[in-house]
Amino acid sequence: MRRKHGMTPDRVRRPTPPAAARRPRGVDVRPFPSNRRLVIAAVRAGRHMAAMHSLVDLDVTTARILLERSTQPASFTAFIVASVARAAAAHPQVHAYRNWRGRLVRHRHVDVNTLVEVTTPQGLFTLPHVLHDADIRDVRDLTAELRAAKRDYATTDTGRLLDRFGTTMTRLPGVVPTMYAVLARSVRLRRLTGTVAVTAVGMFGAGGGFGIAPPSLMPLQVVIGGATQRPRVVDERIEVRDVLDLTITFDHNVIDGAPAARFVAELRHIIENAEVMRAPAVGTSDGRTTGTTE
Repeated sequence: MRRKHGMTPDRVRRPTPPAAARRPRGVDVRPFPSNRRLVIAAVRAGRHMAAMHSLVDLDVTTARILLERSTQPASFTAFIVASVARAAAAHPQVHAYRNWRGRLVRHRHVDVNTLVEVTTPQGLFTLPHVLHDADIRDVRDLTAELRAAKRDYATTDTGRLLDRFGTTMTRLPGVVPTMYAVLARSVRLRRLTGTVAVTAVGMFGAGGGFGIAPPSLMPLQVVIGGATQRPRVVDERIEVRDVLDLTITFDHNVIDGAPAARFVAELRHIIENAEVMRAPAVGTSDGRTTGTTE
């Protein structure tokens, strides 16, 4: 460094930091929320899953139009839940799992476990809520249940369990991991907790994008990502359409790529044609559901 006016480098004056940089520094140490311990245990419980991801973008223009024209409240999340459930009912192998004896279990119904952000005494928490028989229910009906759970989470089964046992369970070593280990194999408990998970993260950010959720107990997971307007080819001409990014995760332990691809194709058809907004699902004798369009 060059000397200036006889000053040595050690005596060169440094610029004075702005006032904002001289603010008091420190940290806050608070108890770790017990409800977050439940989330950590759920993520660890999913480590046995051999995750196989499928990233797809879907044209949801028709669905958007029908949702806006609906005379009753109908949320986009409920639309995706109903569509995923309808496709899973047609392809039950995508949400199959193994029981205690190692046998493959397939459900004749589709119960979707989705997350609802609620306010608890410990702050905001994403509460798991199970939408039973989602494959044969109306989008408006699912919307009403989701909004009721958000208004008062204590009215839901998981909300009552969280208030009553959440803090206690997380304080007892080994209780929560054991609970999830039982959930992973118990057919009876699966009927209560569901086998399909749908998570909506796109609503919390702007623009497109895929979300990759950590594996959980659910053999079929769907993450609703961002939605943007993009050019698509429609009837041999380019149009600007509403396009949704969707991440679908399968358990490769119980399903291979070919049946997973057929499920994705079925789901694409259901969503892009907004079939669940046109007519309710109709149950068949083998437990599967089909949909009719106008």
